Amino acid sequence: MSEAVSQNLSVNYQTHPSQYKHWKLSFNGAVATLGADFDENGGLRPGYKLKLNSYDLGVDIELNDALNRIRFEHPEVRTVVLTSMKDKVFCSGANIFMLGVSSHAWKVNFCKFTNETRNGMEDSSKYSGLKFLAAVNGACAGGGYEVALACDEILLIDDRSSAVSLPEVPLLGVLPGTGGLTRVTDKRKVRHDLADIFCTSVEGVRGQKAVDWRLVDAVAKPAVFKEAVQKRALELAEKSDRPADGKGVELTPLKREVQADALIYGHVKVEIDRARRVATFTVKASVAGIESTQEAIENAASNWYPFVLARELMMRFCRCAPMSSILALGFSKPKAMLPMCLQWMPL
Repeated sequence: MSEAVSQNLSVNYQTHPSQYKHWKLSFNGAVATLGADFDENGGLRPGYKLKLNSYDLGVDIELNDALNRIRFEHPEVRTVVLTSMKDKVFCSGANIFMLGVSSHAWKVNFCKFTNETRNGMEDSSKYSGLKFLAAVNGACAGGGYEVALACDEILLIDDRSSAVSLPEVPLLGVLPGTGGLTRVTDKRKVRHDLADIFCTSVEGVRGQKAVDWRLVDAVAKPAVFKEAVQKRALELAEKSDRPADGKGVELTPLKREVQADALIYGHVKVEIDRARRVATFTVKASVAGIESTQEAIENAASNWYPFVLARELMMRFCRCAPMSSILALGFSKPKAMLPMCLQWMPL
């Protein structure tokens, strides 16, 4: 039954802040805040509830959309704060019951998508000057900690109960699926012996011990937590070189026609041969002149051909992962993924 549910569901990756069910996006000068308030009954598929701010693909589609909009539409933003709107819980990671009703292909592609979203955060920090601060104001476990690990810094509330943890090994007998182990050792430089203890314990690490182990950057008492978050967010903003007076690029909706065996965009057509398990991508190249000066590109904005093509095809040039046509194959047509043929033709 799970196999049928996973394969027959059509996933739409296009959304808008006005349609978000799980994230609250707000702006205050150079700081944007993404508040996690996941709707328990807002799962992408039936069969589970998103309790304790646990997430599914629908949650991450919204997160990915919000991050892209901040990056492209709001050049004035220099710091993004990720925090929770719920009491005593930041994020408990991927929803276990969602994984239980998912096919293998769905789970693989789910992990790929969520990992690309985290990679996109780090890419935005390195190449777009957009800094990320995880304001962990409650329990932070599994994939929730992996989201925090993708941020530039982690500030943990010191309330004697909130902890960070990667409990997948002792609880589920699996490795963290979204880069947790790699980021703990390679990014945060946690000592390997401490990392071994951390990743094999259920209870996690909290307070000053989490700072000493390099699992978080700082802690703050509940009475001063909000002030500490705001102060550090503004300090990170000072390190950014994003242009405060820059012109944003609106991420307008992509036009797409869905057929039984084809996905048709303005410049990309995907034809699916289910019997041969082949997806053929036909890309229409522009024969007209493509804007090449900065002023012309800015004026073209979201209609600039390379920008539209990248969004329709895979958006790999910025690694933000709204890979429309390819993602649609990965989740909606999991058995038509490989091999893929690519054709290039003039308009």
